[in-house]
Amino acid sequence: MLKDKFFRDIPNKKHPNEKLVKTHCSYCGMQCGMNLRVDTSSNKIIGVEPRYDWPVTLGKMCPKGVTAYQQTNHDDRLLMPLIRDDASKKGTKEGFREASWEEAYDLIVRKFKKLQADYGKDSISVFSGVSMTNEKCYLTGKFARVALQTRYIDYNGRFCMSSAAAGFLRTFGVDRGSTLPWTDINHTDCLFIAGSNTAECHPTSMFRVWEVQNRGGYLIVVDPRETPLARRADIHLNIKPGTDLALANCMVHLLIKNGYTDQKFIDEHTNGIEETMEVVKQFTPEYTSEITGVSVEKLIRAADIYGKAPNAIVMFARGIEQQIKGSDNVSAYTNMCLVTGKIGRPKSGVATFTGQGNGQGGREHGQKADALPGYRKITNPKHVKEVCEVWGIEPEEMPPAGVSAYEMFGLMENKTIRGLYLLCSNPAVSAPNQNYVRSVFKDLDFMVCADIYLSESCEFADVVLPSVTWSEDEGTVTNLEGRIIKINKAQEPLGESKPDWLIQVELAERLGRGDYFRHLTTAEKVAAEFRLASKGGYADYYGATWEKIDKQDGVFWPCKNEADPGTPYMFLDKQFYHSDGKALICALPYRSSAEEPCVEYPLYLTTGRVVYHYLSGNQTRRIPFLNDMCPEPYVELHPDTAAKYDVAHDEIIRLYSRRGSVLYKVKIIEAIRKDTVFVPYHFGHDQSINLLTNPALDPMSRMPEFKVCAAQIEKIKVHQEVTL
Repeated sequence: MLKDKFFRDIPNKKHPNEKLVKTHCSYCGMQCGMNLRVDTSSNKIIGVEPRYDWPVTLGKMCPKGVTAYQQTNHDDRLLMPLIRDDASKKGTKEGFREASWEEAYDLIVRKFKKLQADYGKDSISVFSGVSMTNEKCYLTGKFARVALQTRYIDYNGRFCMSSAAAGFLRTFGVDRGSTLPWTDINHTDCLFIAGSNTAECHPTSMFRVWEVQNRGGYLIVVDPRETPLARRADIHLNIKPGTDLALANCMVHLLIKNGYTDQKFIDEHTNGIEETMEVVKQFTPEYTSEITGVSVEKLIRAADIYGKAPNAIVMFARGIEQQIKGSDNVSAYTNMCLVTGKIGRPKSGVATFTGQGNGQGGREHGQKADALPGYRKITNPKHVKEVCEVWGIEPEEMPPAGVSAYEMFGLMENKTIRGLYLLCSNPAVSAPNQNYVRSVFKDLDFMVCADIYLSESCEFADVVLPSVTWSEDEGTVTNLEGRIIKINKAQEPLGESKPDWLIQVELAERLGRGDYFRHLTTAEKVAAEFRLASKGGYADYYGATWEKIDKQDGVFWPCKNEADPGTPYMFLDKQFYHSDGKALICALPYRSSAEEPCVEYPLYLTTGRVVYHYLSGNQTRRIPFLNDMCPEPYVELHPDTAAKYDVAHDEIIRLYSRRGSVLYKVKIIEAIRKDTVFVPYHFGHDQSINLLTNPALDPMSRMPEFKVCAAQIEKIKVHQEVTL
């Protein structure tokens, strides 16, 4: 803190024509506060400085945030539309030529109309992302259902936050990633963090985590790897990948057995305790230790610490969510809060580490296959009617629910879907079972991509549209707390690039649906309609005006009117969102992962992030400093595992699963289980770990099982010539 004060008091050396634009980082859900430094004489962003007045991170920034501004004026930026004239080169960067917007639009509209005339409205699909503003996410859902009139829309949050959403909806009746503000974290007495490499994935949270321990509080970490967070933990529960449900059930078993429950809270505010007690009674520490590999002593001590803590927060991330039982894991860990009554009050609750910058808001306003603005359900006639009144269409015109992101690939394979409009996502790296996904993309009749760079997915497109970076537009995003914040424009769009909302308005006009979009001439006008469309929904943003957001430094939803300051703490009145006002303590029997190690594939393969990269790496791999720090992927092996396979540090090995194989350099590290290997997922083409990952889906969330599959290592013989 003294260091922060020291730097805060030093005046910045300013560029002669410099102005500062207050905004937030473009990457993870922390949405760290920053000021972009803009040279007004050249209309160029030239640097960044932290915002010490942003309450969530207090001037902290990670390596990605410090260099985020460098994406905007990067040499790789797409500046004009591209049209592919040589279809034989699909899947490469070749075969494109520059075109005007008019030519690109004409081709898109002609192809989309022809496909829909021949094969029906649902022959076109939309696959979007949540690194966009709420306004863009909202309009993408409207564009799919009103302009294209297709049922097939889903988004990349299906690979990121869908299990958290499904688990919260089942437990609470509402999905908000954190039930309390992030500023409460350092004031609690115990943090129970499962499946999060926080120090690398959300590093600007770490000062709050360390402060808990500095105050005498406890840190419990569940992770197969001894991450920097786990290394500092009071207890590291070094779990076998895919066994979180057993561990969470054991925690609930011990909390009940040892008298740490809040019976009054359970009786008055929950359902399901009897059924849950019946399920968890078998999850003794001894039985759970056999499943998870965690010692009996650690399990007992973890439950005691959490149970005795006056206040505690259960936190988790993709480690527990990217499994075929990810939704069950979320509800099972949340059961810990409910049986102890540690929720609906300051310093206690449950929170997720959101992966994408707008992972919360992006799933609330209509990009999901079954969702409408305000977190309404497309299967609910009342919800449909409310949205149709805003959009100006009749309820019978609303397309029904579609399918999840990965399931759309199957419909592309069987030619139910023949065209794709892909924006702000890179599934040719981020989806599991990449050999299959890439072959499906290659066989599409027509594919349109909108992106800031020529991503790996753009290589399969027939038309590529240049969109803008986050700093060339304005709008709102919702951070990992559920706090709606404002992104401000710092630079005019580079070249002929356009915001995604404007592309959709212009395409809608050419598709003959302009009456529903023509009035949306600015991002602020999109915001006004978006707020109205969310009004009355579970995720109600109606009262979160841009003026209020600026005044309060963010507004927590729900915010129902202009007099409403917002809702930093969920469930303070102990009223949950199910019809009876009660939360559900979920009875969740244990089940195994889709693939378990066997003789042929004896290792667990798990994946994750590193501090220097973001998602598919489409942005961060182009930033010189970040790429220098981590230029290529690697496979982490325990020394005993490396010795068993007779491989050395930096040696190249072949890692394979039932879906393919990839060559990686070995990184020997003691901070991993002997039965587990780890590979970061930020790399494309033949370095992508998602060539190997399992597409098995969670039955509730439709999340693929990225975090667990069976794998094997092959030592490359000396005489073989291998290059990476």
